[in-house]
Amino acid sequence: ASIAVLLVALFAGVFVDRSLRRPLLIGTDVVRAVLLLAVPVLAVTGALRIEQLYVLAFVEAALGALFDVAYRTYLPSLLPSERLLEGNAKIGMTSAVAELGGPGIAGALVQLITAPMALLVDAFSYVISAVSLLLIRQPERRVDRPDERSSVWVELRAGLAAVGRHPLLRPMALASGTSQLFGNFFASLYTLYALDTLGLSPLLLGIVISAGGVGSLAATAAVGPLTRRFGIGPTIVGTRIGAGVLAFLVPVAGGPPLVAALFLFIPQLIGDGLQTVAIVDGLTVRQVVTPPRLLGRVNGTMTVVLDGIAPIGAIAGALIAEAYGIRLALWVAVTGSFLGTGFVLFSQVRSLRSVEPAAV
Repeated sequence: ASIAVLLVALFAGVFVDRSLRRPLLIGTDVVRAVLLLAVPVLAVTGALRIEQLYVLAFVEAALGALFDVAYRTYLPSLLPSERLLEGNAKIGMTSAVAELGGPGIAGALVQLITAPMALLVDAFSYVISAVSLLLIRQPERRVDRPDERSSVWVELRAGLAAVGRHPLLRPMALASGTSQLFGNFFASLYTLYALDTLGLSPLLLGIVISAGGVGSLAATAAVGPLTRRFGIGPTIVGTRIGAGVLAFLVPVAGGPPLVAALFLFIPQLIGDGLQTVAIVDGLTVRQVVTPPRLLGRVNGTMTVVLDGIAPIGAIAGALIAEAYGIRLALWVAVTGSFLGTGFVLFSQVRSLRSVEPAAV
């Protein structure tokens, strides 16, 4: 799945800039629904194999990367720039609700009807998404499309250059990429650390992780007032610093399981909320300052930076933990992620009060 993001996201940006976004979004939903429906069918017939799941995971992730690039490019064609923060916050709210309810529902379904059958519900969710997109009546605003006769590689370079040369996009990309690299140490270590090192029960760990969804949900309501009060740049920098400081509670956690759980609970509840504010504000800045004709490619570049780098961080964290222990690996993770905030702290982002739309 991660390899698919690395291979596809940049090219997805080129494709999105050449296409109408709503048909693209609907098409990826329909194809993903059909793909997931294949799993229970193959399971019932006794033909399901792990190799098929590898292929399914790869294709589904590739389509997911295309969808993510397209929807982050589609929203600015529906809303004026002054309402993008509100729009992104509302989309973030739906994601937080899904994060709160999805894992629990999935676990119950797997127990009740088995994992392959549970994917029927997942497939149906893509159908609901496609129907929801069909119900949008607001036409996309027209933007200049790249010449389809031009080289894909030329267009790719234009997207990379748009991020690399921009005084706001470049430091935000570097900060986010660093945070993702070190943050994904947690992906391979967090559960082991909580259960084996700290002695939390699975129930207690579930409560701790669920706190992240609660914090993210609350943050989507707070992002607007915070941004208006302090300005979009100071809000991005301040929330990143706050989340980074709270993350240091994770490697210092210890004591009885309930006490250790509190050390993890606070970064999940408050830290995840602060990160959500920074993410919503950062996405809004990217959508406003990027020329519409380049937005798909810029979003594709950022998808590679944010999601494609994930397996590198997870593997690096696991290797350090194997050699020096989980706690030390987590110290490296939180320190590296915190230092990455320096890219936005010592840039024009720090003093940015508001953003003006880019020229077409």
